[in-house]
Amino acid sequence: MKWLLISAGLLLLPAVARADPCEGRLPERAGEVFAGLVRYVGDGDSLCLGNTADPAAWIEVRLSDFDAAELHSPTGRADRDRLFRVVGRRRIDCVAVRGRNGRVIVYDRVIASCRLNGRRVGDLLRAAGGREGGH
Repeated sequence: MKWLLISAGLLLLPAVARADPCEGRLPERAGEVFAGLVRYVGDGDSLCLGNTADPAAWIEVRLSDFDAAELHSPTGRADRDRLFRVVGRRRIDCVAVRGRNGRVIVYDRVIASCRLNGRRVGDLLRAAGGREGGH
């Protein structure tokens, strides 16, 4: 009985939440080219892509050409869902770029300009009704 109570208590403890499953090596220099299937969408302007099913190889990307509202904002979940509808499970081609602060990597994500079938992902999001509103 004691072990049953302890086991039940452990199930009720909060789990350590990871922001995303992406753990791959990030491109470090502006101009570095990479591509892969979109495996995960974190919010309206962040995604992970990779060429394998292994999250340890997925690259986390912050889109350079679209600034969505934060996930916790009133439109955050709809923005995330829109990004998934536009690029989810599709192959995109990206190039690392410098952000406003001059860095290529910010908050453990590479800033990148990405394209789906030659079209900029930001343009595709705007065409799908996406409105910019992040920071």
